[in-house]
Amino acid sequence: MQTESFFEWLGEALGAALRHLVEGLGGLFGSIARAGASFLEGLSRTLGMNPTLLGFVALVVGLALLAGGVRALLKRAFVSGAICLLLGLWVLSWLIQ
Repeated sequence: MQTESFFEWLGEALGAALRHLVEGLGGLFGSIARAGASFLEGLSRTLGMNPTLLGFVALVVGLALLAGGVRALLKRAFVSGAICLLLGLWVLSWLIQ
């Protein structure tokens, strides 16, 4: 009888600890998700773009093209640098209308 109550207590204690851990991690990840959503909403509102996944992908691609164009110009590859810069500007101008 004593053994059953010990294991019952142990199970309840372990269950309570796991429940608190899961609730804490859920709260932590929930606050991180809310912060990320607020950041993306503010970014899209500031840039005047639609807050869609395609819009953010286009933003990243356009910025990557601009960075690649600058790197190409620094390496004195003027033709590829100009092409990358123009494509990056075109993607960003399409995005921010």
